[in-house]
Amino acid sequence: MHISKMEDISRRAFLRRSKQLAVAGTAGSWAMGLAGMGEAAAFSAGNDYRALVCVFLNGGNDHNSTLIPYDSANYDLYSAIRGGGPGQTAGGITLARSSLAATALTPANGQVLTNNVQYALAPQMTRMKALFDAGKLAPLLNVGPLIAPLTLAQYQSSNLVANPRPAKLFSHNDQQSTWQSYKPEGATEGWGGRMGDLALSSNTNALFTCISATGNAVFLAGNDAITYQISPGGAPSINGLNGSLFGSAAGSNALRTLMTQSSNNIFEAEYNRVARRSIDAGVVINAALQQISLATSFRPVSGTNSLADQLQIVARMIAARQALGVKRQVFMVSLGGFDNHDNLIEAHATLMNRVDFAFDAFYRATVELGVADKVTTFTASDFGRTLQFNGDGSDHGWGAHHFIMGGAVNGGRYYGVAPQISVRSPDQVGLGRLLPSVSVDQYAATLATWFGVAPSELPSISPNIGRFNGANLGFMQ
Repeated sequence: MHISKMEDISRRAFLRRSKQLAVAGTAGSWAMGLAGMGEAAAFSAGNDYRALVCVFLNGGNDHNSTLIPYDSANYDLYSAIRGGGPGQTAGGITLARSSLAATALTPANGQVLTNNVQYALAPQMTRMKALFDAGKLAPLLNVGPLIAPLTLAQYQSSNLVANPRPAKLFSHNDQQSTWQSYKPEGATEGWGGRMGDLALSSNTNALFTCISATGNAVFLAGNDAITYQISPGGAPSINGLNGSLFGSAAGSNALRTLMTQSSNNIFEAEYNRVARRSIDAGVVINAALQQISLATSFRPVSGTNSLADQLQIVARMIAARQALGVKRQVFMVSLGGFDNHDNLIEAHATLMNRVDFAFDAFYRATVELGVADKVTTFTASDFGRTLQFNGDGSDHGWGAHHFIMGGAVNGGRYYGVAPQISVRSPDQVGLGRLLPSVSVDQYAATLATWFGVAPSELPSISPNIGRFNGANLGFMQ
């Protein structure tokens, strides 16, 4: 019997989920029934469209310079640890308290945090402050990779079987991968790609489900979903296929034939199949983008902003969603330069200005397109950094604060648990490296639920979710 590609994908997905549910200890007949119903319900949303946009801050963002204690008592603790000057002035890697007045955050409904801490955003983040005030931005406090809830005593225990922890903590490449896939470097699937797996059947053109504007990333790799890479200018072109090759149109045509023709050699045939797919996809995307015109400007007043450039092409792709035949999409963009062991104050200020501008422009673009409540943007990074300074910067940490933005975000308040401002408290593991109180599994599960993933499907997105108390952190409507 002939089985179509999408039928085959669905069958394999069903078998995978059966295995995942069995591992979770819920593979009874009722659970299998829920899994089947979950697949049917998860993405059968008619004309509804939803997109997730992951903004990865490469290098390990210093969250302590992004969301800063502002109330006088907690500011003084922060300043003392980070080398601040007398009278709440700048010093070491401490920002002067007076510089934070314009970005101090007042959460809705009188929300009270640990030790009555009040936060302010970095001074450059005035636009994101306005988004917070408008209820379109929410900080998630002290989130990071965990296998199971972990106390400081458990972290310090030598019994790693009873107290498991993520592998290779504090390593850039491994923790980038762990954030994106729950596994260190070498992982082949990410949780964005796993959501893409579930969404494939809802999209007429499944190739445009998982899209990266920042090159290859495990976050968008699924079992069936593949990552389609775009550039700020649109679909990437293959040198020699456009116009002429060595000044000859015939040369270009010959190259196209060599790259796309059938072959009896299985390796050549597969290479040519992928090449044809890339060429055909490029034609579709560029034709769709030619019809898109955005009034929202992504161009900064001066200099360049690679994050804004990436988010602009994401906005244009979203605007072209109907022409591309998609109802569910997962995107990834990134900004580098966050590994600031030195020159933190100057370097971080530049980065925060770029993040602030890009986030604001992207949100305004979603408003212009009428999809502000259909697009959710969120940050991730290798890890947080130490509260303790090293003279001119900070070192690799673990937990960190992150942001979620969009019209469907329950913004204007904090989520998670605010850590103590200390290098000796039980919510850190040394030098102020935060021991996460919220797991990436919970972060992902909350986003996945809004995206349309059924509860029975969550173990495929967040494999450790059953170990935590609550799969929904509440920051999405």
